[in-house]
Amino acid sequence: MSKGKVFLVGAGPGDPKLITVRGLETIKQADCIVYDRLASPRLLAHARPDAELIYCGKLPDRHTLTQEEINQVLVEKALEGKVVTRLKGGDPSIFGRVGEEAEELVKHGIPFEIVPGITSGIAAPAYAGIPVTHRDFNSSLAIVTGHERPEKTASSINWEKLATAVETIVFYMGVGNLPFIREQLIRYGRSPQTPVALIRWGTTVEQETLVGTLENIVEKREEAGLSNPAIIIVGEVVRLREKLQWFEKKPLFGKRVLVTRARSQASELSERIVELGGEAYEFPLVKMIPPRDSRPLDEAIQQLDTFDWVIFTSVNGVSFFFKRLRELGVDIRRMKAKLAAVGPKTAAALEEKGLLVQVLPGEFRAEGLLNSLADQMKPGEKVLLPRADIARETLPRELRERGMAVTEADTYETVIDAENAAETIELLKRKAIHIVTFTSSSTVKNFVQALGSEHVTELLDGVQVACIGPITAETAKALGITPDIVAQEYSIQGLLDALLSSESRAAQR
Repeated sequence: MSKGKVFLVGAGPGDPKLITVRGLETIKQADCIVYDRLASPRLLAHARPDAELIYCGKLPDRHTLTQEEINQVLVEKALEGKVVTRLKGGDPSIFGRVGEEAEELVKHGIPFEIVPGITSGIAAPAYAGIPVTHRDFNSSLAIVTGHERPEKTASSINWEKLATAVETIVFYMGVGNLPFIREQLIRYGRSPQTPVALIRWGTTVEQETLVGTLENIVEKREEAGLSNPAIIIVGEVVRLREKLQWFEKKPLFGKRVLVTRARSQASELSERIVELGGEAYEFPLVKMIPPRDSRPLDEAIQQLDTFDWVIFTSVNGVSFFFKRLRELGVDIRRMKAKLAAVGPKTAAALEEKGLLVQVLPGEFRAEGLLNSLADQMKPGEKVLLPRADIARETLPRELRERGMAVTEADTYETVIDAENAAETIELLKRKAIHIVTFTSSSTVKNFVQALGSEHVTELLDGVQVACIGPITAETAKALGITPDIVAQEYSIQGLLDALLSSESRAAQR
């Protein structure tokens, strides 16, 4: 068997979007990924479904795998002919022990590639509003380990020269040694009034920034209880934070938001949450599949030219309807009907296919659509409703009462998708989820089913619940969940607006 290859990859400082393009490529092509605790677990979502995942996370005082064992794993997997990605937090060449791993690979004749990453000593201060260099404050920078090898009897750092040789010093993983670091810097000439910042879990929603001086930073840290992983930055550039901090000012900073939309739809909401400073944790609870019995839809499509109206109530309805149209080889030009859409996203999906929507309601649900259609439709007209198998009966019932000939056809079915249930439960238990969003009644029902109805109330204690509209909110209430936020406009933007309004009110209290 031919030898594989090992990629020694910097995963960046914590924000998964800060990985390099090359780094992401190596994750996608890997047969095996060996990762540590400082590499964002969300990066693993890009791995192949069949990729082997090996956790080797290390803490300053304990190890899952020793460095020697990690080296051995890399060698063994590569000798099996696998492509191995060794995923490290930050940059692998800066206190990442990449040299030791590369030397072991060379010893066994295994090809490797080092993929640099964004190092936390630069990124964490930047996210805290502290550029590590600024021409008004410094022209030199030192990067120093704050956690030397424990078996050392003497420090290899020349504190006498380091203390005053450079204007800015960044220490990695040094919080446990902070009293010693302070003592050495002051002893060898650094002013006790020198600004200092400690940045914990930089670039993530857990980011904490503590600012003080060499004189008082140890006491401040003890009072705050701040611990590793953290960066220490010493120098006048720390003064810029008051003016330049930006990340922690974002409206959803510090919030991890559970997104329960279907995997195919989650990206829009997730991306907007990230833009607003939060972290989106995707727990897709709904999966769309073609209907098990497609005969009603197929018959409706074959009679497409006989309908006066076709009403679409979701983007998914549009997608599955036209997919089936292509599969049956039916020309879209056979559709002579007027089109109505329940909301702007659904209308946009139709317009992408070159179709114009005649009716778009101001209120994005069945009741609003009925009001908009009232003056447009005539009794006796034929209406086709291609929609989900679990859609509400309000729309077809009301249309029939108004004298319309309504044909309902399931274009897709929604089924539960609870793949991440165990991980989600653990996050909720640790109070690591701050907001849960529900974008449909089915997401609420599936959430309760996936987590267990007897545990839901306990798991959601202290968690804000946000619903996309009153119908979803009513479903939540019926299942024992009390909504804290209900969107006034029944859309993703409406849901985000409601979240922001809630955060704004909370900040003013």
